[in-house]
Amino acid sequence: MLSHFLPLDLDAITPEEEAPAPEKVLSGDPRFTTWLAEARDEDTHFTGVWQSTPGKWRISYDEWEFCSILSGRSVLTDALGNARELKAGDSFVIQPGFSGTWEVIETTRKLFVIRLYP
Repeated sequence: MLSHFLPLDLDAITPEEEAPAPEKVLSGDPRFTTWLAEARDEDTHFTGVWQSTPGKWRISYDEWEFCSILSGRSVLTDALGNARELKAGDSFVIQPGFSGTWEVIETTRKLFVIRLYP
């Protein structure tokens, strides 16, 4: 096995199931599944895969996040109403201070890397 190499084998990771806080949900009944592959540096860096069923909820980021959409279709809208459709193959960074909404149109799965700022 390669040293310092971590494969993202979803079959080897027990997924966590959750939903957004009820007061953040704007429509639908979104359900999240997260396969956390790694948490490191005193739980300030996270890597894994996240999936959500359709729905829309408010988001607010204090962290930095790299995302790569693996499947599905979503719409990310900022607080000013600027929207961006996200689909398989799209990769992007959400920077600290972002607020708006995330709407899942078709069940969406993404690869993520998150860095928390104390």
